[in-house]
Amino acid sequence: MIAITREVSPTLAACQLTHVERAPIDVARAGAQHDDYRAALASLGCRVVTLAAEPDFPDAVFVEDVAVVVDEVAVMTRPGAPSRRAEGARVADALSPFRPLLHIDAPGMLDGGDVLRIDRDVFVGRSQRSNDAGIAQLRTLLAPFGYTVHAVQTRDCLHLKSAVTQVAERTVLLQSAWVDRAAFDVYDVVEIDPGEPHAANVLRIGETLLMPSCFPRTHQRLEVAGLRVVVVDVSELQKAEGAVTCCSILFAAEQC
Repeated sequence: MIAITREVSPTLAACQLTHVERAPIDVARAGAQHDDYRAALASLGCRVVTLAAEPDFPDAVFVEDVAVVVDEVAVMTRPGAPSRRAEGARVADALSPFRPLLHIDAPGMLDGGDVLRIDRDVFVGRSQRSNDAGIAQLRTLLAPFGYTVHAVQTRDCLHLKSAVTQVAERTVLLQSAWVDRAAFDVYDVVEIDPGEPHAANVLRIGETLLMPSCFPRTHQRLEVAGLRVVVVDVSELQKAEGAVTCCSILFAAEQC
């Protein structure tokens, strides 16, 4: 498994925020937490590729948003925040040895954080960062490879994967206040603890889940469901409306 990551920008404190209050960010601590995050990826078997920080792009550490990688191709997105649209160039360079590159074009908007792939089903959040034109383009680009794209309405959150992520082959972790459970009714569902509204974003690597350390009650629910969980402190990155999925792009090295 390859994990594309990017070092924390020294300008992280100027990040885009939509659904969280701005708070002081300790950039040095954020960098140390990101080091620990990358170490956790490596410990779980990933070959970590680390791109240099981008001082001109405060949000660039959140590499997931600029690309969607499936087995056959990589789709370079067109992020919903105009200030982020030039972030993808170096990520495209890093992906090009592994996958042919396709692109979302204007007027389409698509953030990778809105894209949840479960086997050949691709769920895409209709959010402030991803619009119907972007979703339609992704559907057209992936259809030749046998993927079915489903638009899912989100509410009160940044991305679809703020509200739901895959935790096992046929199981999702879900925050039902932010996305309708009915959209995932063919899967088993673990509900987050209601006192931990931001806990639905976890990163599945093989049979292990990587999740923030600040959600102990949801962590316990996952373990009760028989799932293995590894935690990492990403508190400074969370102040930038980040989480564990958005700090990496994971894919199998082999091109299909």
